[in-house]
Amino acid sequence: MKSICGQVFRYAVATGRAERDCTADLRGTLTPVIPKHHAALTDPKDVAPFLRAIDDYSGSFIVKCALRLSSLVFLRPGELRLAEWTEFDLDAGEWNVPIERMKLKKRLKESRKGEKHLVPLARQAVGVLKELHKVTGSGKYLFPSMNTTLKPISDVTVNHAIRRMGYEKGEMTAHGFRAMARTILEEVLHVQPEIIEHQLAHVVRDSLGRAYNRTTHLVARKKMMQTWADYLDNLKNGAKVIQISERSAG
Repeated sequence: MKSICGQVFRYAVATGRAERDCTADLRGTLTPVIPKHHAALTDPKDVAPFLRAIDDYSGSFIVKCALRLSSLVFLRPGELRLAEWTEFDLDAGEWNVPIERMKLKKRLKESRKGEKHLVPLARQAVGVLKELHKVTGSGKYLFPSMNTTLKPISDVTVNHAIRRMGYEKGEMTAHGFRAMARTILEEVLHVQPEIIEHQLAHVVRDSLGRAYNRTTHLVARKKMMQTWADYLDNLKNGAKVIQISERSAG
């Protein structure tokens, strides 16, 4: 806001409407906004036991499926927990998330109302969904609440499950699945950043300034999602772990 006001005042000075830009007087007086990052496991050697802990999770089967899918699709927790069965085409291996549910700028949402964010599903994700469908497929939500099938699980359910697995708040969070995928896909699997950003549903613009399109890099994104799922399986099964620090040093 200070920057925008400064532009207004500088224009006013240039056009004779004001004598000076008074926002300069605020320099050093406003407390800077410090971004809060969600805790995440981003080192493969830490991710491997975490994945095994998910497989050993002894709580609700529905919550266990939410944990497994969180690692495979790395959507935001709210986008995952509100998932509805009508959004899925398991034969095609696709999940079309309504754009209105995505965390995008309001203006972008309004201009693209009715569009979908396409999430390619790896074979492993389809397998989890088919198992889950046997339990919750007759209802609206993938992850219904224990109290009523008319509502999804709460926004703290996955975090509580992670705590139950023995991971503290400062180690891993439901939102951390995104950072985990973002870091390892680029640093270890060498996926192009723009492919990852499109799949994360960040607002990415092409060379002509056009905003993210649901079909952009679709072939590459499908390949990436399967590569990611296979990589997680290998980690979980004890494959040799290439640490980020080792790769960077090389």
